[in-house]
Amino acid sequence: MNNTVSFLLALTATAMLFSSTTRAAGDPAAGEKIFPRLCGGCHQVGPDARPGFGPPLNGIIGRAAGTSANYVYSDAMKNSGVTWDRSTLTAYLKDPKGVVPGTRMIFWGLSDEEKIDNLLAYLQQYSH
Repeated sequence: MNNTVSFLLALTATAMLFSSTTRAAGDPAAGEKIFPRLCGGCHQVGPDARPGFGPPLNGIIGRAAGTSANYVYSDAMKNSGVTWDRSTLTAYLKDPKGVVPGTRMIFWGLSDEEKIDNLLAYLQQYSH
């Protein structure tokens, strides 16, 4: 009985680890499908991305907030001190005004962790 319980605990822990790792990586193809609907009205990404209503998101991961060329940011964004990584982008996508009070970004937030992971996996493809 003890061996069975130990085996089941080990199996459950492995499954949870695999599930967490898989989810954390996200699905770039799924992110590509939801980007136009959730982000594409204001942002562009890819080789031909240009500033529009929002800055292009190429190279967003690892970049200091408010520093993309050819885009005029709010003072709040320029002075936020945020560097975009998976953690800060996740928090920002959930609550933009909570992470950067005074941001001009008009987005109510996204609570779906899977969609956030997929969007970040998609954007990761356009990192420098």
